[in-house]
Amino acid sequence: MPQYEVGLVLNPNLDGVQAAQELESIKATLERHGAQIKNVDDWGNRKLAYPIQKDPDGRLVFYTVEMAGDQNAALERELRLRDHVRRVTIIRDRPEWRNSQKK
Repeated sequence: MPQYEVGLVLNPNLDGVQAAQELESIKATLERHGAQIKNVDDWGNRKLAYPIQKDPDGRLVFYTVEMAGDQNAALERELRLRDHVRRVTIIRDRPEWRNSQKK
């Protein structure tokens, strides 16, 4: 199965308990769509390049998953419907791009 990176910008105003609940529900959503989670990289609150919903900050979370390619649109649609999710990107991870040398 292809590997993808799912990048999320969450509401930065969540406290610890709310953030944990949101991350757990996102994990359940990924698994419901057949994604096998390989890695979770939580960057915490960061300054954004531009404000989203009048917030200059956002909580950045990146998931590395393996899933079938036909699930991308449905997964993205379901994640966008969540109240605390501000942005979603799903990018196919190509290992040869990371390891290629610039000529």
